[in-house]
Amino acid sequence: MKTEFVDVSETQKTLTIEIPSDVVDAEINKIAKGYTKQARIPGFRPGKVPTGIVKQRFKEQILHDVMHGLIPRAIEEALQERGIEPIDTPNVKDVALQEGQPLTFTAAVETLPPLDPGDLSTISLTRATVGIDDAAVEQALERLRDRAAKYEPVEGRPIAGGDTAVLHMNRTGPGDEADHHDDVSVEIGGEGNPPDFDANLIGLGAGDEKTFTVRFPSDYGVERFRDADVTYAVKVKEIRTKALPALDDELAKDLGGFETLAELRDRIRTDMTAEAEEHASRHIRTDLLKQLSQRVSFELPASLIEREMDRRLEQFAQQLMQQQIDPRQAGIDWTQFREAQREAAREAVASTLVLDELARREKITVSAEDVDKEIEQFAGRAGRTPAALRAQLEKDGGISRLVAGMRREKAIDLALSRATMTGE
Repeated sequence: MKTEFVDVSETQKTLTIEIPSDVVDAEINKIAKGYTKQARIPGFRPGKVPTGIVKQRFKEQILHDVMHGLIPRAIEEALQERGIEPIDTPNVKDVALQEGQPLTFTAAVETLPPLDPGDLSTISLTRATVGIDDAAVEQALERLRDRAAKYEPVEGRPIAGGDTAVLHMNRTGPGDEADHHDDVSVEIGGEGNPPDFDANLIGLGAGDEKTFTVRFPSDYGVERFRDADVTYAVKVKEIRTKALPALDDELAKDLGGFETLAELRDRIRTDMTAEAEEHASRHIRTDLLKQLSQRVSFELPASLIEREMDRRLEQFAQQLMQQQIDPRQAGIDWTQFREAQREAAREAVASTLVLDELARREKITVSAEDVDKEIEQFAGRAGRTPAALRAQLEKDGGISRLVAGMRREKAIDLALSRATMTGE
């Protein structure tokens, strides 16, 4: 294969490639044989059509397949020989292809300017001191206790603050929109209650009925209720009060099989410490990536930023679908949402470029054993077999993305090891 390489500019390269005729003819013959097996031509039995007739009848399709088979491989080989990584799909033109002749074409390739990650020791990171005090443990314990509370019926008195009222309720909202609900549980003093709703319930007893209207404020969370009058007709079915369990060893046993309350406290402290350490690590990682992104001095290609914005939009839409929310019905201005990702996308692209360059400079590699282990862990979390997950990744071209991500994680670990770390 003959290759001519031209530096048009610091970021624009042009490749002129000639693939020998023997390689071209071998590819044509291979593809033609595939057509022979499927060709249906009058006068010939299936699979018995002469190759010459197949080449003549399906010439355009065969040459199309040859181009799409040989050209990408030739470009990739030429770029790898020179250590060049394109940032977008090369623009191929001037293609000349005929049987018995070399395949020639040119490809315009956009690359990045030289990038130097710089001295990693000049990166300054601060690790927060992780400490969980007794008050935080007790607050967490009280939350667990609250979730374990039982609701007992109240007799002989009306609704009071902190009670839970079980109601039959008719609601008439803006535009005479009406709905009915049976056995609605309303905690008096609950954060989600409509304004003045609780005040109209306090003092009512079981069996009492009341109709009242409340005015919603202009900043209410639900848009259709803002500055609106809503009428409620309620009947109190039952009054319940929260009964907290005793803070003792029995509660510890009920909550998780702990033998004593002291064991439960220790477990809470351990979990909270691990969560705080994870939060501190995420903060350091975010700060590192931000500082690395600032080491890109040139203007980032718009195509990379746009691609990252699209990826973030698609990822968010997938998260909504996992929550059984139709993205088309979510009431989101997707154009505005996408544009709001621009700065974060720019930082993500910049930090990724620095990590990739760092991985190249430090010759960071990912072994086959590393990939096997990563796939095994992913498969375990997804409840699938490693073989099935690997097959899907290979089919979708995901192995290369997995390896690239693993190289970047190793580059992050290297940068963290060389950065200057201080304690808070």
